[in-house]
Amino acid sequence: MAIQYKTPEQIEKMHQAGRIVRKVLNRLGEMIAPGVTTQELDAEAERMCLAAGAQCLFKGVPGRGRAGPFPGSICASLNEEVVHGIPSRRRIREGDIVSIDFGVRYQGWCGDAAETFAVEPVGEKVRHLVAVTRNALELVVRMCRPGEKWSTVASTMQEYIEGEGFSVVREFVGHGIGASMHEDPKVPNFVSPELVRRDILLREGLVLAVEPMVNLGREAVRVTGDGWTVVTSDHLPSAHFEHTLAITAGGVRVLTDAE
Repeated sequence: MAIQYKTPEQIEKMHQAGRIVRKVLNRLGEMIAPGVTTQELDAEAERMCLAAGAQCLFKGVPGRGRAGPFPGSICASLNEEVVHGIPSRRRIREGDIVSIDFGVRYQGWCGDAAETFAVEPVGEKVRHLVAVTRNALELVVRMCRPGEKWSTVASTMQEYIEGEGFSVVREFVGHGIGASMHEDPKVPNFVSPELVRRDILLREGLVLAVEPMVNLGREAVRVTGDGWTVVTSDHLPSAHFEHTLAITAGGVRVLTDAE
């Protein structure tokens, strides 16, 4: 793995990008309500991003196979959609959960975060799913520090999620981030054979986009016909939270928070 460790100055620049991401996610959270379309959310995210002097990180990312470039500024995934949902004229309804993933590049550095919003009233199981996914990310924040092994963090996260009766998505994982959206290393939310063979030692200057994706039912997912949207194979809901985290001498710094 060619991990690119960041200097304190570079981390500060990434925090500036992360602040823009957080402001956008907070604004979209205020907008999400029955009747609002994910296309309207996308337009507001792009407007705020450009007004801040940043670039929308996801728009135009090349697709795989027959899929064209990603057309949205946000990924907007509803209910059984796990990630990479394409914004559209579809209207949000009561009882939906809406996962918004958003990233920017600002002055050459990236920030990336995601959050799942519940449109009440939602069922108790779904509400618990969202809470557990959020808690899993908070658990990571508490555990990350120089000298810790990622396998220990991932194992704790996996045990917590599965202990609550949910499944961890395997096909999609977190990643390093910096001047590029995706850098080494890959950051699984579970303990894989590959992670056991090639563990990640958390050390000062490592910056990760950590993003637990948790399913109410089975872990299996599939990509729909648009070539982008990932859905659960059993059509049960999924939740997604993400932060960009920097390992510093004093512990961990959340770069996509509100500060």
